[in-house]
Amino acid sequence: MRFLISAAALLALGAPAQAASTFTPPEGCSVYLTVQSRGCRVSNHYTCTADAPGDQWRADFDQEGIFFLSRIDSEAQWVESFDFFPTVRQTLDPNPEDPASFSGLLSTGLDTFAFGLSRDNGEQSSVTGFDRLTGKTVTIDGVTLEETEFEYEESDATGTVMRRSRGHEYINREWRNFFAGPSEWDGGEGFVPIDGSPVQFILPGEPGFAATEPLFDCDAIMSSYPMSTPKKESGHDDL
Repeated sequence: MRFLISAAALLALGAPAQAASTFTPPEGCSVYLTVQSRGCRVSNHYTCTADAPGDQWRADFDQEGIFFLSRIDSEAQWVESFDFFPTVRQTLDPNPEDPASFSGLLSTGLDTFAFGLSRDNGEQSSVTGFDRLTGKTVTIDGVTLEETEFEYEESDATGTVMRRSRGHEYINREWRNFFAGPSEWDGGEGFVPIDGSPVQFILPGEPGFAATEPLFDCDAIMSSYPMSTPKKESGHDDL
């Protein structure tokens, strides 16, 4: 890993949302896209000059502030992520059995994956699943996206399934990224429907760029989501 977020940078990113209404990425990094989504989430996507070519980060905020930070590589592999409060770092294990491949998905319409994850709290797990292009497209806020179908499950070191998810997501070829869609998530108590679909794509210079305050579904989320449902969305967004 060529770029490592310092403890000071993590503390700054995890500051309460009211401390600033505009996201400031770590030094040497720049935001290229802000996404306001359903499910009371706003995400700021950014790149850093010290990272490997094609790497990109996403910082997720809800009404209380930042809650998730993740890095993917040029093939949209989950390389590194941070859950906040308490802060837990998760990394992709070396030499995955079947690496996720964005290029493979684009060229064949199907990508399977199997890899391991390690967390600095000692937890280890394995993930298996697939992404498949459905052939459908959708235009959201002027941006054309391709729909995918996905399914995955994550198991602990003993083989016990910890969580699983299935449903639909969207991809953008230019940004080489996945965006949440309508899906189902199961953390051990049965599948729960979730929809974190994007509503607004905000580019540099546009109103709301680099915002940290989510706009959509926030009151509904606070009153109706089960306590076991993760703030992070399903599919690629919650690993």
